[in-house]
Amino acid sequence: MTEPTTDQRPRGWLVLKHHLLTHKIDVALWATRLATMVFTIGYILPVLGNPHNSYYKALMANAATSALRLHQRLPQVQFNRQFLSLFLLEDAAHYLFFSLIFLYSAPITLVLAPVVLFALLHFASYSLTLLDTLGQNSWWGARLLISLVEFQSRNILRMVAFNEIFLLPFSVLMIFTGKTSLVTPFLCYRFLGLRYTSRRNPYCRTMCHELRLSMEALAYNPKCPTFAKNVIYKAITFVSSLAPVVEAQ
Repeated sequence: MTEPTTDQRPRGWLVLKHHLLTHKIDVALWATRLATMVFTIGYILPVLGNPHNSYYKALMANAATSALRLHQRLPQVQFNRQFLSLFLLEDAAHYLFFSLIFLYSAPITLVLAPVVLFALLHFASYSLTLLDTLGQNSWWGARLLISLVEFQSRNILRMVAFNEIFLLPFSVLMIFTGKTSLVTPFLCYRFLGLRYTSRRNPYCRTMCHELRLSMEALAYNPKCPTFAKNVIYKAITFVSSLAPVVEAQ
């Protein structure tokens, strides 16, 4: 009877060093995601000096992450329509655009939510890869925290999607406080359209569908006044007309 095979790959600090030297872009992504989380904490808890500076540094770190990810996905830059189409299909391009939208606006705490949540998910995933180079049983405390993040990954992605949707009407409200310009809601609408048609992340479409079902259920309730039903149905019709067409995959 054959014995079960075990992983005999070498482990240790030298293996970790070799991994860091041979996966420089992945390590750079890990570092920029860490920076995004640190600067976000610095904005919420002003322990790194001016919180406004931490806010913009978090967005810049996210932009750097997106740019590095685009370099991985589309290493050959071409100045033609086909490349632009491929560029706009990439989730990293969406969040590069997102960072640029709010980099020139007043700080809005809600803006950092999807940025830091994505950073946390990917940072945890790659941290596990780095820990594996040290050994399967190394740093069990860190592994426990990573497993908690990965266990909640679906809920985190749903939270990100809801935040992406909510930012559009929220950006309209922020015009009246002077934190955003008249252009910002139109840019947010374009960003939300890109997220809605994302090939790799369906959560935005899923959340839009669930929100529509919730509003329809509210309108169907016998206790809902007639005028409220009419408002809800008109709002659903209006929002549905704004939704981009999703190509079959």
